Amino acid sequence: MSVPPDALHWEGGGTSRIPFAVYTDEQRHQRELDRFFYQGHWCYVGLEAEVPNPGDFKRTVVGERSVIMTRAADGLIHVVENVCAHRGMRFCRKRHGNQSEFVCPYHQWSYAPNGDLQGVPFRRGVRQDGKVNGGMPADFNPKDHALTKLKVAVRGGVVFASFDQEVESLEDYMGPTILRYFDRLFNGRKLSILGYNRQRIPGNWKLMQENIKDPYHPGLLHTWFVTFGLWRADNKSELRMDAQHRHAAMVSTRGSMGQASGQAAQVTQVSSFKESMQLEDPRFLDIVPEPWWQLEDKTPTAVMTTLFPSVIFQQQVNSVSTRHIQPDGHGAFDFVWTHFGFEDDTPEMTERRLRQANLFGPAGFVSADDGEVIEFSQQAFESKPQHRALAELGGREVGETDHMVTETLIRGMYGYWRKVMEAPEQNEGGAA
Repeated sequence: MSVPPDALHWEGGGTSRIPFAVYTDEQRHQRELDRFFYQGHWCYVGLEAEVPNPGDFKRTVVGERSVIMTRAADGLIHVVENVCAHRGMRFCRKRHGNQSEFVCPYHQWSYAPNGDLQGVPFRRGVRQDGKVNGGMPADFNPKDHALTKLKVAVRGGVVFASFDQEVESLEDYMGPTILRYFDRLFNGRKLSILGYNRQRIPGNWKLMQENIKDPYHPGLLHTWFVTFGLWRADNKSELRMDAQHRHAAMVSTRGSMGQASGQAAQVTQVSSFKESMQLEDPRFLDIVPEPWWQLEDKTPTAVMTTLFPSVIFQQQVNSVSTRHIQPDGHGAFDFVWTHFGFEDDTPEMTERRLRQANLFGPAGFVSADDGEVIEFSQQAFESKPQHRALAELGGREVGETDHMVTETLIRGMYGYWRKVMEAPEQNEGGAA
């Protein structure tokens, strides 16, 4: 049982004033890993399309633990921890590959793709001068020494895993509101992988969840968005949450007004960076509505879904991707973008998705801004850990809205954060 970190002081008793220590305390970070990544939650690990054939694997993480997503000979997806059951070595170094077994290089223990132990050198000792030396004890049973196997859920081609074998169903975890937006994007069509971006951001992992739960900053920070009319504060929009306020969907429909100028610039409070700015390649804004965008009586052009704690599902016009948040200490995280399309896309649509993906990633026309402001925020938090951030736009309460001028999703997330982090001590450390 771990010793609880010192209690935080939340001004006003709610979650609209967030103590900087939420982002800076290492002991608190370790408790977050235990309570959000290793117990009671589903974490994103990848897409089925990344391991299409038996023997395919992908190395990734759940929290700060290395795991491997594999496809076994029977076609089933497994997720196992990348820790040898013998002496604890992190044995898999490749990011992707195909192999019929995993062999730890230290002592050559070998495992099947489902994590079962299938080979132990010198298990029965070595015969020398008429006698047998060494060997494992007579009661050694390979079935007792498999890799740690995570619980797995697959929906719409997306793979989730949990160290907690008693975690609620994935569907209950998302809740009906968020499930609607998930199923809109992952609607049963087979996915195809277009590529990856990877970056390391020197900031607390929660700041990326906050960033995508902050619907009005794109119209202020991202002048590219405003200049070319893809995201503005006066777009038709709605913010939706699950019942526990941990997950959210930020939904926006692009207007037909294009660039912000005149009265529209006054509404957004940001004018075009340069009024005369034009794209060198106008095909970049070759946006084609797709039938799957339709949801009941609406046709959103952008839906950003945050599934707490580990992933963001993004549709920004024709570009679709997952964004995997991978914590690495309290002050940094790795951020992995998986850009995908659908197997039945035309070649023209694939090119369109790839072209529009230039908005995103570490050097994206838009996303580069986010990494920078997160870094600068973390620097300030570390220098002034007794201070607090303010999230009171739209009030201090939590609720769904039909506009973007609010920080309600951030307040909601920290309401859930407090509920879990301030609960009485339990057995920390997750499943063995």
